[in-house]
Amino acid sequence: MRIVVTGAGGFVGRELVGRLVGAGHAVTGLDTMAADLPAPAQMVVGDIGDAAVRARALAQGCDALVHLATVPGGAAEADPALSRRINVDAMYDLLLEAGAAAPGLRVVYASSIAVFGDPLPAQVDDATPLSPRMIYGGHKAMMEHAVAMFSNRGLIDGVTVRLPGILARPKGPSGLKSAFMSDLFHALRAGEAFTCPVSAGGTIWAQSVLRCVDNLVHALTLDSARLPSTRAVTLPALRLTMGELAAEIARQCGVGDDLVRFAPDPALETAFAANPPLATPAADHAGFAHDGDVATLVANALATI
Repeated sequence: MRIVVTGAGGFVGRELVGRLVGAGHAVTGLDTMAADLPAPAQMVVGDIGDAAVRARALAQGCDALVHLATVPGGAAEADPALSRRINVDAMYDLLLEAGAAAPGLRVVYASSIAVFGDPLPAQVDDATPLSPRMIYGGHKAMMEHAVAMFSNRGLIDGVTVRLPGILARPKGPSGLKSAFMSDLFHALRAGEAFTCPVSAGGTIWAQSVLRCVDNLVHALTLDSARLPSTRAVTLPALRLTMGELAAEIARQCGVGDDLVRFAPDPALETAFAANPPLATPAADHAGFAHDGDVATLVANALATI
């Protein structure tokens, strides 16, 4: 297949492009900055909000589109106009353009658990309504509806997957308020002390980047008849406490978990570390999966940083 991947320079995008190229697919990556993608993947560099840039990405043909490009949570909250331009307007136009070029093509859209808002209810499952509070979650929810609408009209064959916390991101600024989850990996791997801004008992939903890529690849070929009418599923994730995660990272890195000090920020705890029990029967039925256990998740995450 000829597959276009937006956000190809991000940590999920690079892993995905490598996997797709290794499977023999022709890949075009699109991102705002050049990325070292594996040959023979092609790279289009530019602003996805620019119609000419999107046209270059689609110029070689497109059998499937994986849309990862986004203005992330903290950055979207700080600049709602930018979030609207990229997370809503540019994606809407891209769906129209890709659908016109290849009617009915498979589109895999990376949404987010931010669509559920905060605080979360006592349990999240397939019946939980979308009720975002942050700009990022609101824009993601809007585009979930766009994917469903365009699929109902036959323009695309869409699959929306709501990503949990994906571990571990590269070290450095990300624009995400949840970056502390990945920063914990980098600190303990380096044997450095780390102050965690949520409590040891704070609960998160997490998935390794390797498992995330497994799920994105699966979404490219699954029978969309196995999806709910919304075309959207919340990906299965492990529900962990930050204390459990810190202890397992420390064990696998051969350092003491006493390097981690917990100093909770109430706002961060409410938004990112108060995740209730999660049930994902629709995603399970469609063939998506989580890492299995915390040891496997941590090993998978450490293998990519």
